[in-house]
Amino acid sequence: MHEAMKLFDLTGRVALVTGATHGLGMAMATALAQAGATVTICGRSQERIDNAISQYAEKGLHVKGYVCNVTHEDEALRLVETIRREVGIIDILVNNAGIIKRIPSHEMSVSEFEEVITTDLTSPFIMSKAVFEGMRERGGGKIINVCSMMSEVARDTVTAYAAAKGGLKMLTKNMATEWARYNIQVNGIGPGYFATAQTAPIRVDGHPFNEFIIKRTPAGRWGNPEDLGGTIIFLASLASDFVTGQVVYVDGGILACLGKAANEE
Repeated sequence: MHEAMKLFDLTGRVALVTGATHGLGMAMATALAQAGATVTICGRSQERIDNAISQYAEKGLHVKGYVCNVTHEDEALRLVETIRREVGIIDILVNNAGIIKRIPSHEMSVSEFEEVITTDLTSPFIMSKAVFEGMRERGGGKIINVCSMMSEVARDTVTAYAAAKGGLKMLTKNMATEWARYNIQVNGIGPGYFATAQTAPIRVDGHPFNEFIIKRTPAGRWGNPEDLGGTIIFLASLASDFVTGQVVYVDGGILACLGKAANEE
C-alpha cells in the first residue's frame, strides 16, 4: 500500500456508529467497515439491530450490534464497557442518532422541544464522555458529530432541530478545544439533502420540494448516501490528525450559494 493511502486505512480501529440501523448512519458505518475498521452499531430495538446486521452481511461486512438508548447515560456507559470487553476500546465514535419534529414553534410543546434536544444534542455529549477515558488511555481517538445544514441556517417548523444542531456545532468546537491535548480530534460532518428511504416520497418528478432542492443545489441533484463515505473516512483516519473543531458540509454546495437567479438555467 502506498504511504499516502495508509493515512486512510482504518485496519485495527474500533468504531461505534450510533443510529446506524438505516439511512445515512448505515452508509457511514459501511464506509468505515470498508476502510478496514471493526464496526459496532447501536439502536433502540433488537429487531432493528438484527435487520441492519443482515443488510451489512449482504454487503460482505461483519458488524456487531447492540441495543442502547443513547439518551440514557447509564445505558451509554454499559454499552461502551461491553464493546471494550467484547471488541476493544473504541477509537472512532460517530454520533449519528437523531430525530426531527416538524412543528411550528408556537405549536410545539416544551416536552417535544426537549425530546429533540435530548436526542440530538445531549446524547452526543453523553456518548462522547463515555468514550473519552478509553481514548485517552489509547493515546487518542476520533469523535465525529453528525451536524446538519441546520447547524448554520434555519427553516420553517424545525426550531428544536436547528437549535440542537447549532448547539452540536458548538459542542464539537468546545470538545475539540478541551480534548486536543489528549490527541482526540472532534469534528462534525454536515449532510445536505440526501436520497434515502425517508425522502423517497418527495423525490419524484413534479414534487415542489424535489424541484426546489435540485434547483437550489449547485451540484443539481440530491446526495447519494455513498457521497458521505470519503468524508467520514477522512475524519476517522490519520489523515485528519491535525484537523479538529471543524464541520465539513457534504451538501453539493448549497451553503456556499445564495441561490440561482430566476432566469438562470
